[in-house]
Amino acid sequence: MLLKPSNDDICVISYHIGKIIVAVSLCLVLPILTAFVFNEHAPILDFVISLGFSLSLGFLLIILFKTDKELHWMHGMVIVSLSWLILAVLAAIPLYLSGHWHSFLDAVFDAMSGYATTGLTLAQDLDHLSMSHQMWRHLTMFIGGQGVIIVALSFLAAGTGGAFKIYVGEARDEKILPNAIQTAKFIWMISISYLILGTLILGLMAIWEGIAPLRAFFHGAWIFMAAFDTGGFAPQSQNILYYHSFLFEIGTILMMILGIINFKLHFSLWTGNRREIWRDIEMISLTSTILISFFFVAVGLAKAGVYPQAVALFRKGFYHLISGHTGTGYMTLYASQFMQNWTPLALVSLIVAMGLGGAMCSTTGGIKALRIGLVFKAFIQDVRKLMYPESAVLIEKFHHIKDLILEDRQVRSAALIFLAYLGLYLFGAIAGMAYGYPFLESLFESTSAAANVGLSCGITTISMPVVLKLTYIFQMWIGRLEFVAVFTLAGFIIAFFRGK
Repeated sequence: MLLKPSNDDICVISYHIGKIIVAVSLCLVLPILTAFVFNEHAPILDFVISLGFSLSLGFLLIILFKTDKELHWMHGMVIVSLSWLILAVLAAIPLYLSGHWHSFLDAVFDAMSGYATTGLTLAQDLDHLSMSHQMWRHLTMFIGGQGVIIVALSFLAAGTGGAFKIYVGEARDEKILPNAIQTAKFIWMISISYLILGTLILGLMAIWEGIAPLRAFFHGAWIFMAAFDTGGFAPQSQNILYYHSFLFEIGTILMMILGIINFKLHFSLWTGNRREIWRDIEMISLTSTILISFFFVAVGLAKAGVYPQAVALFRKGFYHLISGHTGTGYMTLYASQFMQNWTPLALVSLIVAMGLGGAMCSTTGGIKALRIGLVFKAFIQDVRKLMYPESAVLIEKFHHIKDLILEDRQVRSAALIFLAYLGLYLFGAIAGMAYGYPFLESLFESTSAAANVGLSCGITTISMPVVLKLTYIFQMWIGRLEFVAVFTLAGFIIAFFRGK
């Protein structure tokens, strides 16, 4: 029997959502400061309006629903899934007010794309968007990559009971330090440290390529935010192609790879345990799938003969393979060139790479390398069982930060999420086909949205059907949260209306 949520449940959920809204809304101060730096007067008003509305909503929820009731697992999941939807709507306000988005739905699309670190965009005349709005676009990726809940836990939720129950809702179940709040602060510490270093490196590269110093370092910061957080937003409509720089492409590849590493593995590297990077099952799985998928991409592109030189194959083939596999979505070609120049073999290999994604507890999306490794380990274990006597007891081990024993529950969980992602990719592909797009193009765009990648073959435009925009928003949301929190929200809503 479904139990109807109580008033206490509503209060706990609303109160914590209010705190999260306040925490994330305070980040609007940074684009306001950017507007002052560049003397952008009109954008200041856009962000002041957004900040005022968001803080008012957040504090209203905190005051009206203030409670000291204990936070349960169900609350944590509902809080996370609802927070992401509300924050996407609030983040869309300054974007829409800029006049560079055709409708408020388009602005919400980009806000969800930013928070989910996807990178698909419906912005118009991106090359003339203000510096402050560019800051906000990329800041949504930096916030979303670490997790909007990480912001709340880092700055506003110190001492909050049940913090780990909210933390887990963002598809992170690995504590780096003894509790979720300390873990959140560590994630921000290393992210900001990398941001400073990455901004310096990319800024100097941009200056080398002829961009004015102040603009160069802002570009460096934005490109790093989207590369490390495996997002894909760029300040120019041509994306990374705008820079026409081999040096810039090498730099972003390194930063994309940095972004797909598990934060727990980052902690091991920071504390001097560098051997972990060669022993961890995730890194072994990632290296294997990158090499295998690039092999097929290279074969497909070689058959087409479009990139006959090794450097061109690297800059167009390997770059987009890494961009897709890491879930970043940076591009050094035009969207239409995927369908015009790439063979079906190369495209399918890239789609598979996008669907697989990076590491758990990282900034990337997709199925994740740990799950791929566990399913493969389980397959090998089953094959070995057939070769041994029936009375033999086989124990399969794997190394993920520490030595662990493979258990059925781990394999079952990995397989279920694996199948759920495949279903989500197919769902979006069917939606695209329903509006007349070919299967391969529909599958490409659907996988890019659901795996939070951002590569586009040309379907994502302001003229695409409203239903398809809503479909991709849903895919970005549920793909980033990895199903459980969203399914819990669905159950909560059903219980609210039909429970007893």
